[in-house]
Amino acid sequence: MGGEVAISAVSHWFGDSVRAVDDVSLTIPEGQFLAIVGPSGCGKTTLLNMVAGVVRPTRGSVAVGGAEVDGPRRSTGFMTARDGLLPWRTARENVAFGLELRGVGRGERRERADALLATVGLAGFEEAHPAQLSQGMRQRVAMARTLAIDPTLFLLDEPFAALDAQTKVVLQEEFIGLWEASRMTVLLVTHDIAEAVSMADRVVVMSRRPGRVKCDVAVDLPRPRDAEQVRFDPRFVELTQRIWSELRDDVHATV
Repeated sequence: MGGEVAISAVSHWFGDSVRAVDDVSLTIPEGQFLAIVGPSGCGKTTLLNMVAGVVRPTRGSVAVGGAEVDGPRRSTGFMTARDGLLPWRTARENVAFGLELRGVGRGERRERADALLATVGLAGFEEAHPAQLSQGMRQRVAMARTLAIDPTLFLLDEPFAALDAQTKVVLQEEFIGLWEASRMTVLLVTHDIAEAVSMADRVVVMSRRPGRVKCDVAVDLPRPRDAEQVRFDPRFVELTQRIWSELRDDVHATV
């Protein structure tokens, strides 16, 4: 699949004075689900953007599938907190947008988009426009749009942050199910420790700016995993407490 990510001694400055990330090295094996947590401003999203190829590191390198990242890749999907849907296009047309840019025929686009909308629980809403959908439904469309390009690497930047608590858990469970079926490589950036532990195989904790890796925690909770029920597992509580203990001082220093 070519989804292994190698981040090697990466540092990045914005301008001459703001050092966002400092000497970060991480390897994400193909098919692994890695979450990164850290205080606001620690460079989590900058690191994600470097993996996406939209930011070039000041120092160091990023490689995906053994090839250095020097720009956006066709096999990388990127989902953010804002759905980014085109308001004049229907749900079907939004899901099919990436396929349209790649020259896929109309019939195949429609078939693929409708199948993905059904997968994310939106069968019957193919002709709805974004203004007719709830925030949770729009995020489902955004998820389907990203999946439509068959990514081998899926990047997520706080994708569930704007949702209410109940909708967030439902979408987390849906994404876990989709990932467990495909086993693509996933890199999730989040402020939510519970989200990171309930979804990921590993959680990397970053320090306050300039962001450095403080610790790398293996999440040894069994799969298949239920994002709601796993929160009652004593091991889940132990892991979230450990990660918070690593974060606490840095979080307090940034507020």
